[in-house]
Amino acid sequence: MSGIDGVALTVLVLLFLLVTGLGFWATRWRRPTSMESLDEWGLGGRSFGTWITWFLLGGDLYTAYTFVAVPAAMFALGAVSGFFAVPYTIVLYPIIFVFMARLWSVSHRHGYVTTADFVRGRFGSRGLSLAVAVTGFLATMPYIALQLVGIQAVLEVVGLGGGGNIVAKDAPLFIAFALLAAYTYSSGLRAPAVIAFVKDTLIYLVILVAIIYLPAKVGGWGEVFSAAEAKMTAAAPDGKPVGSFVPAESAHWAYATLGLGSALALFMYPHSVTASLSAKSRNTIRRNASILPAYSFVLGLLALLGWVAIAAGTTPVGLDGEPNAQLVIPQLFEDMFPSWFAGVAFAAIAIGALVPAAIMSIAAANTFTRNIYKEWLKPDATPQQEAKVSKLMSLLVKAFALVFVLVLDKQNAINFQLLGGIWILQTFPAVVLGLYTRWLHRWALTAGWAVGMVYGTWQAWNAANPRSGVDHFGSSLANIPVIGELGYIALTAFVLNLLVAVVLTLVLGVVKAPPGEDETIRGDYFADEDDPRVVKDLDALSPSTPTH
Repeated sequence: MSGIDGVALTVLVLLFLLVTGLGFWATRWRRPTSMESLDEWGLGGRSFGTWITWFLLGGDLYTAYTFVAVPAAMFALGAVSGFFAVPYTIVLYPIIFVFMARLWSVSHRHGYVTTADFVRGRFGSRGLSLAVAVTGFLATMPYIALQLVGIQAVLEVVGLGGGGNIVAKDAPLFIAFALLAAYTYSSGLRAPAVIAFVKDTLIYLVILVAIIYLPAKVGGWGEVFSAAEAKMTAAAPDGKPVGSFVPAESAHWAYATLGLGSALALFMYPHSVTASLSAKSRNTIRRNASILPAYSFVLGLLALLGWVAIAAGTTPVGLDGEPNAQLVIPQLFEDMFPSWFAGVAFAAIAIGALVPAAIMSIAAANTFTRNIYKEWLKPDATPQQEAKVSKLMSLLVKAFALVFVLVLDKQNAINFQLLGGIWILQTFPAVVLGLYTRWLHRWALTAGWAVGMVYGTWQAWNAANPRSGVDHFGSSLANIPVIGELGYIALTAFVLNLLVAVVLTLVLGVVKAPPGEDETIRGDYFADEDDPRVVKDLDALSPSTPTH
């Protein structure tokens, strides 16, 4: 216990208790007559305005693991592995500006809660809907687990997480997620919406202070970039450079495909869609697509802190005595900030895990309830039964994530997150292209999805990383067929997915295969909050009930 930073831990605990109180108070915030529906518990009544949605989406997309992993990648490997996250979030927002308003409108019009709901209604295919639902559910699970990795990094640096007894080791993590589970169960999406205000305020404060204060402590930005260049261009034991200071020409395909593929994939995750569908109007979505790049600016500053840590000589070593790059930002804050402000910084990271973990667990639970439980197990489930099942599933999802991180090696969570990114992109054709056209046949889309999933999983399994001694899931990059350059596996799988879908659609058109029934009409994709056709009691509808 002598290694614990008492001041930093006290500040961390106080701020954590503050957001816990806000999480429980959120039950009363904008409380409807009843919370017993997915529309209220899982989507906040679809009533959030521009600023609430902005904080909610920011808290959802820029997670604790983002704030730990991006600078850690910059610290360990440089620009290709770390800084691609900045341009990808910039490319992302014009993409969602174009399509997310349409998804919001058709979902608002028909009471859809998940993308699988939309796919079911658009293509009349239970199989394709199930594929989208299962993919989203599985891809979200390791994402939740990685939020725990962010909290563990903070606890380890502050002095908790080591030792041979449960109090010193895992009890703080159990307590944190027990509280998270409790207020998420009671308050639903309203809890992370309220907490996101505190989380984002702390993040902005810490990053702005860090980006001004820390470089000055190590000799200025010139010294920072010189130290980073020296480290990245030095030779590793295998004779190759340690990392990438400025991506070489040979890394351009890797950098570009990582950026584009990640941008296409991010809003396919259930938690991104859940936060978007909670908005009260389609213009709220568009306004957020315009102002969310402010988070990209902060992410760019945060990424550069990985190089500030190089100049500062930060040595991220875990309580087990092993080097761990994931600890570099908490360790930098511990070394360079006064203890009280280090506590604020640790709280920003820890609370930064609670918001996305809550939204992700809600999104995964909604997906299970609507597209597996109701669609396949209990078609006559009432809105109250749906809400109850979703609440219970949100608890199970968080419990699984906790057990996953505590029992298995953290590398497994990272490996599964790699797979999650590959998998979720394979739902893009059915969801996004489906918003604009039904030309692609439902069976062709299912076949394309299967090809993309198999190819992507196989390539990731074979991706070795000799430097780290990892034989499988060692990288997100592999050679692109025909081109022969290294590229993001998910994007290559996506291209194969789309090619299969197009070719099979042409074949199925020739043989006149039944296309399935489309329950939407053109006007559904432009409906807004004041549209007279919108059904007010959205949860009184099943995902497959026409409303026109």
